[in-house]
Amino acid sequence: MIENPKLAELRHRLAEISDLQHAEAVLGWDQLVMMPRSGAPARAHQLATLHAIAHDRFIDPGLGELLDELEEYAASLPYDSDDASLIRVTRRDWDKAVRVPTELTAAMVQLASEAVEAWTAAREADDYDAFRPWLDRTLELRARYQACFEPVDDPYDVHLDDFEPGMKTAQVRAVFDRIRPALQELTVQGARDVVEPFESAHYPAGRQHELSLQLMRAFGADDAFRLDTTVHPFCTSFAIADIRLTTRYAEDDLHGNSIFSTMHEAGHGLYERGVSATLERTPLASGCSSALHESQSRLWENVIGRSLPFWRWFYPHMQAAFPKPLGGVSLERFHRAVNGVRRSLVRVDADEVTYGLHIILRFELEEQLLSGTLSTADVPEAWNTRFEELVGVPVPNDRLGCLQDVHWSGGSFGYFPTYQLGNVISSQIWARLLEDVPDAEEQIERGSFEEIHGWLRDHLYALGRKLTPQETLERVVGGPIDPEPYVDYLRAKVDSLSAV
Repeated sequence: MIENPKLAELRHRLAEISDLQHAEAVLGWDQLVMMPRSGAPARAHQLATLHAIAHDRFIDPGLGELLDELEEYAASLPYDSDDASLIRVTRRDWDKAVRVPTELTAAMVQLASEAVEAWTAAREADDYDAFRPWLDRTLELRARYQACFEPVDDPYDVHLDDFEPGMKTAQVRAVFDRIRPALQELTVQGARDVVEPFESAHYPAGRQHELSLQLMRAFGADDAFRLDTTVHPFCTSFAIADIRLTTRYAEDDLHGNSIFSTMHEAGHGLYERGVSATLERTPLASGCSSALHESQSRLWENVIGRSLPFWRWFYPHMQAAFPKPLGGVSLERFHRAVNGVRRSLVRVDADEVTYGLHIILRFELEEQLLSGTLSTADVPEAWNTRFEELVGVPVPNDRLGCLQDVHWSGGSFGYFPTYQLGNVISSQIWARLLEDVPDAEEQIERGSFEEIHGWLRDHLYALGRKLTPQETLERVVGGPIDPEPYVDYLRAKVDSLSAV
């Protein structure tokens, strides 16, 4: 079949832009994983240059004309075909991108690169005042970006849309308003003060790394994956067959153990690896949205990775790797420890119940920062006060408070809510998967993940960005986002742990 020549030209243009964007991603990964800190100033310019070139190419009026000429052709195709989806999604991306000047996007990328380095130093020194000027500049650029899309019903909608296309802030509030009282109730019900000695024992990093590799391979990671260490774990991809995972090793903290971080990032990586190969070098060749992406990191890390069937399989491997702290610890005792509800300070180490409260805090502060109702000078006090109200513990310093996350330094306002939306969606997807794979828990207990991975790949991963997040969720679970399965899942877990 002869390809539509206009479509062939569109694909060629988009492929080159994709190459530029992935080259930028390589530099970003290197900055956070391999680059000496002295390379930061030059790296900021390099990233800005590549981003500006890619943005200029994408907002070229000629590309917009191509999309106009292809509208009739797209209408003649099945809605979810690769070609129709490519034209439709590119049109949405183009309409949005063309409103933002290249100078502004490049400035945002350069500042983000510089600010991440400033955040790293400020976090190490527990010095919020050193980071504050960078946060001020980031918010100034975010305000200019926001103005490109005015008028809007809610200023936060602009930033949320970058990560969750089509979702409105009011929808996030509705979900959070439903789960907040349940999370606080379950925190009170399930919180325990007893800390087992093995939770802060010595877990050598080298053995953690070996177990991390074993786990990601068991889940379905192949030779397209690489695992490295960084300050703040993340996953990125440079192609469908080039997936980069990062983790971190806490040698004296079971809850900061890389095992859970690796399972989390592996979930992201499996999503990227599972995108249909026919979508390579197009805007469709990635996960659908941040919330759907997070649904997979949380599904593999929590729904599977903290379950009792999982630990019936994997706990002997942990005991063999760490015989001194775990040799005399029963499976049930260990399982309670890694699922216990605790009022902890750090989001990435939080249990499943209090994690959502960490996110609600950040969402509310972001809304205030972006609307101008909260000054950056007042962030530490606002953070500490609200955190104690939500979680119930005082914050001793900014390193464990408002400086703990990298996101604001990178300008990723609007990202935080998607973590908790992902938690909600993970429960919906798991419930749907169990309808088709009713013996999934038995498979997990045997250390067999092929069918689970295959179901997720076929039903979700392969779609890439062909459909909107709402359409994708509808196709996978048969309905819109619904917090009730998530609340039921947490309640059942807390009840089971409380009964022991």
